Amino acid sequence: MFRRQSRAEPATTETADAEVIKEAGKGRPTPRRRDSQRPRRQLGVAPKDRKEAARQQREANRAQRAKVREAMQTGDDRYLPARDKGPVRRFARDFIDSRRSAAEFFLFGALLILALSILPSAPISFAVGLAWVGMCIVIIVDSILITRRLKREIRARFPNEDSKGVVPYTLLRSMQFRGVRMPKPRVRPGTPV
Repeated sequence: MFRRQSRAEPATTETADAEVIKEAGKGRPTPRRRDSQRPRRQLGVAPKDRKEAARQQREANRAQRAKVREAMQTGDDRYLPARDKGPVRRFARDFIDSRRSAAEFFLFGALLILALSILPSAPISFAVGLAWVGMCIVIIVDSILITRRLKREIRARFPNEDSKGVVPYTLLRSMQFRGVRMPKPRVRPGTPV
């Protein structure tokens, strides 16, 4: 078994092993390390100095931000930030974009109340105070109704998905003007979701 074979004896075990290796093997020699690492080295060519490295980093960051901005415009899930990704968040955006809410008009109402509060008349000041309280109550009630309906819809449509943080995300989105919402609204008000 471990002795030298003479030239006259056939090396049956070696030829059998070689055939098994040839059948199961790759059929070519193992490449040298320098040959297999050469393509990887060419991809990441190091810059000559710090200024060049900083310039390349700025360009890469600028390209990444452009991708994210484009995704925010189109609603492409691949490049959205983590807070906007996923089917539950997409549904929440569509849910809030498909209806008008009282919080959407909060800034207009606050500016109107602020403008009216400058007037020196006592009855106007009293009416402004009531309008402020009334506007806050309407927004709170509307937010509670939105929250209840949204939670019910999410539980029905996405029973196995994580819905953590979706309600505050949706309420904050409802307080923004439709024109400045990011990602852009995909549905019009009044469209069923």
